[in-house]
Amino acid sequence: QLQFVESGGGLVQPGGSLRLSCTASGFNSNEYAVGWFRQVPGKEREEVACMTSDGNTIRYAEPVKGRFTVSRDKVSKTVFLQMDSLKSEDTGDYYCAADPERYSGSDYRAICHNLRMAGPGFGAWGQGAQVTVSS
Repeated sequence: QLQFVESGGGLVQPGGSLRLSCTASGFNSNEYAVGWFRQVPGKEREEVACMTSDGNTIRYAEPVKGRFTVSRDKVSKTVFLQMDSLKSEDTGDYYCAADPERYSGSDYRAICHNLRMAGPGFGAWGQGAQVTVSS
């Protein structure tokens, strides 16, 4: 089964930091674009960040630019989302995802768009990490 094993998340005060991790299982995530997504009940799933397969380009959503950082460790096939200066509006369930069967081609923007639109069930997803930013 192609999936990510996700960890991290929790409760943090505004201004605090958290780091989410996603380790690929069943495929080598180093070869694929990886997206991070946020889901809030009652709202559409939104893309937080999208990284190309080579890691050289990372697109961040405007609300998180300058505060969130995506990185990867190729040895462990793990992708990280470092979240700093957290705000209450960052609260939500966070997911990582990739398209290891390459249904979306090679354009990372199309890949992340399709992952966001289709959600779990399409591609490889983490199980989600709950992030709550509250004082």
